Amino acid sequence: MSGNTFGTLYCVTSFGESHGPAYGGVVDGCPPGLDLSPADLQQELDRRKPGSSRHVTQRRETDAVEILSGVYEGKTTGTPIGFLIRNEDQRSKDYSAIARKFRPGHADYTYWQKYGVRDARGSGSARETVVRVAAGAIAKKWLGARYGVQVRGYLAQLGPRRIPFQGWEAVNANPFFAPNAGIVAELETFMDQLRENGDSCGARVNMVAQGVPVGWGEPVYGRLDADIAAAMMSINAVKGVEIGAGFAAIEQKGSEHGDEMTPQGFLSNNNGGILGGISSGQDVTVSIALKPTSSIRLARRTIDIDGKATTIETAGRHDPCVGIRATPIAEAMLACVLMDHALRHRAQCGDVTPPTTPI
Repeated sequence: MSGNTFGTLYCVTSFGESHGPAYGGVVDGCPPGLDLSPADLQQELDRRKPGSSRHVTQRRETDAVEILSGVYEGKTTGTPIGFLIRNEDQRSKDYSAIARKFRPGHADYTYWQKYGVRDARGSGSARETVVRVAAGAIAKKWLGARYGVQVRGYLAQLGPRRIPFQGWEAVNANPFFAPNAGIVAELETFMDQLRENGDSCGARVNMVAQGVPVGWGEPVYGRLDADIAAAMMSINAVKGVEIGAGFAAIEQKGSEHGDEMTPQGFLSNNNGGILGGISSGQDVTVSIALKPTSSIRLARRTIDIDGKATTIETAGRHDPCVGIRATPIAEAMLACVLMDHALRHRAQCGDVTPPTTPI
């Protein structure tokens, strides 16, 4: 396999290039009868699109989506849903000066060594995530309509600045997806200085899926947390994933980490809503760490395609922090995995009645 498709029953395939005519995707496995229109996808794509503030890439794209198949008279038909998002603001010339050099931290070197050829304009471009966000919009709508599941995320840390969570109402009201309106001015000052210095920073994004029923996931190779981790790690720049307490579990004792139960419910959620690879009925909580953007204006040491030492400075339009636009992307991937497991659970255990009333 070439690795351009993910999912078992809810399958997403992406194609396209950042500096080509378009990106597109095919979603296979969406059940029939779901009310779906381009507007359902567009509202999620608009949250992710570039040029939305001075703190992200200034590439101007409307990211207008066209649904090509799989929807008739406003409802899904059960056949593959094909969609297209055309590129409108390509500037391939921005990459001409670095076509023979490898950018430190980028996939240039590994692509070249693996395939023997690479597109210097955008090998492994983050613009591919438009497909994930569109597919995630479908999954979000189906999960909400069928199970009442809600998938949301927020920026929890920008570089060294941790962002205290105050409320969901602030998240979509600022360009950072920060859950705290009072810290936005500080984040803007930090990003302005970073951009002026020609550098970049990393970020942490947290996701919460509420309303997930008990029972999704499988106990060995099809673990829900394993599939979530794999999906998150497939996002550009993600270098770490935590489920629940994550690495904080190292310092916890068993008496702290194990989520005690009462007839009224769980007393904590250190396991992130997943036990033994299977959802527990609690909120599914996920956190990802994104590395600093590799394309920066500062001179860096590298080699060229002939193996000779050189230096490189990356011009063009790049996000000084990819984590700022990562929230809708991470939400989308979590939604896709949850929908996939919902369909898998329904296929195998749809007629199973839980012998104990879920708490």
